[in-house]
Amino acid sequence: MKNIIKLLITIAILSYLFQQVDYHTLFTLLLSSHLEWLFIALIMQFISTFIAVFRWFQISKLLIFKETFLFYIHSYFKGSFFNQFLPSSIGGDAIRILDLTHKQYDKKEAFYGVFVDRIVGLVGLLTLNLIASLLFFGTFDKDFSLLIIGISSLSILGFITLFHLHRFSFFQKYTFLNLFSRLANRLNTLYNSKLLLLKHIAISVVVHFFSLLTMYSLALSLNLGLSFQTMLIAVPPVFLLTIIPISLAGWGIREGAMLGIFMLVGADQTKVLSMSILYGLLLIVTALPGSYFWIKSKQVT
Repeated sequence: MKNIIKLLITIAILSYLFQQVDYHTLFTLLLSSHLEWLFIALIMQFISTFIAVFRWFQISKLLIFKETFLFYIHSYFKGSFFNQFLPSSIGGDAIRILDLTHKQYDKKEAFYGVFVDRIVGLVGLLTLNLIASLLFFGTFDKDFSLLIIGISSLSILGFITLFHLHRFSFFQKYTFLNLFSRLANRLNTLYNSKLLLLKHIAISVVVHFFSLLTMYSLALSLNLGLSFQTMLIAVPPVFLLTIIPISLAGWGIREGAMLGIFMLVGADQTKVLSMSILYGLLLIVTALPGSYFWIKSKQVT
């Protein structure tokens, strides 16, 4: 039922957005996009994915996991495949957790490994967005820029606060709140060296930087005429919004957010929508290796 609702929301949003542009112009743009820039975008996205795998590998080594880097490559791509192709109750993160438990690791440890990887990745995205918004303040209007800076700053502050929640007895009294206390304990254990935490956040910044290079390459393939500094500020909020699990693989949410944000700098709506569609298709293409790894793992078991 939940996935049917997601499907309906996705269809509703995309239907509305497609009504705002000219169909003929949209398809003409998609078919006439420059192949060399599309190829570069594909390479950039694969690089981003492999660096993300490396981050998860580094974080997992801090726990009890002793698997090879190849294991993490296979599992990460399988997770991406499930996220893009199989909109079921089993998401990509769940697949990664299951892969670790199939190796006889504790389920809680597997959860912590994937959770920390996710949250460090999110902090990297917020950090990149905050730095770009401060460095290129004035690219967007003042109110929007301050909003982005405020959200990024408060979110990073929330992450810092998470490290100290285990100090408050209040969080240990209730089952739900106790989860945050235990997470705080785990984070402090993993990152007793804050230099190591900064290293992993830096890796996350690089991951998202290559994702932005992917988007910028797509913009160049469509002659969108947007500067890279504009992409640095505008795209991270789009990535953040697609985390909200109310549509299938972020479709609709991503396109709507793209149009809304880039409208602030007067970008061509049809080209922006084309860029978002190409990015969604690119994510599908880069997730395809996961289908092979998934089928292969099923044959082994």
